[in-house]
Amino acid sequence: MTQDSQTRARIAEHWTASERGDVDTEHAVYAADAILDYPQSGERFRGRARIQAQRGGHPAERHFTITRIVGGGDLWVSECVITYDGVPTNTVSIMEFADGFVTHETQYFADPFPAPSSRAALAEPITG
Repeated sequence: MTQDSQTRARIAEHWTASERGDVDTEHAVYAADAILDYPQSGERFRGRARIQAQRGGHPAERHFTITRIVGGGDLWVSECVITYDGVPTNTVSIMEFADGFVTHETQYFADPFPAPSSRAALAEPITG
């Protein structure tokens, strides 16, 4: 198994653990001194323990659907739909790795919106 295959498997395991509520496995991918940034809210969480604590205190029922995982080497991107109390939010997670662990993650969140009718003749629906 190549290093990229191992990293992809660790990321998939992270998201699967997130879905089933296994917080220890979910956070095992992070280095002890990892940083998690949420640019839209201006928040930074330093260290695996703080990252885990802020997620553990989330009041919503959450579900995770992975759309795709792409990357190579030390830079990986996950596209996901995280459903909070039944409401889907599209997310992009950018993970930077060193020595097999995430050292920096940046997550972006975007709510779905209806496509304008003016583009209907140009667009096709995204499936899958």
